[in-house]
Amino acid sequence: QVQLREFGGDLVQAGGSLRLSCAASESIESFESMDWYRQAPGLRREWVASISGRGDTNYADSVRGRFTISRDNAKNTLYLQMNSLKFEDAADYYCNALKDYTYYWGRGTQVTVSS
Repeated sequence: QVQLREFGGDLVQAGGSLRLSCAASESIESFESMDWYRQAPGLRREWVASISGRGDTNYADSVRGRFTISRDNAKNTLYLQMNSLKFEDAADYYCNALKDYTYYWGRGTQVTVSS
């Protein structure tokens, strides 16, 4: 079974930056695509960014221009670089991977944004 684990959640001031990591139990090159999602208290889980097997990226309108999704295949790790953080970015962030028609999820990492 594929296992994913998120790291890097922290308390950061508005306008600051943070990089999240998602470590996979196997080669991330075996995944059709990988995504980042987030969920704030009282709100539904929303899609943030995706990267395809070929490296194509897509972003939610709310984060485009501020966030960058990337990966390091040698380290089996997915990243989310978050810049110019806003209060509305505070949430639990989840890593997702698609392989053989199955979606796998990490347990999440918490990002808190302060003034």
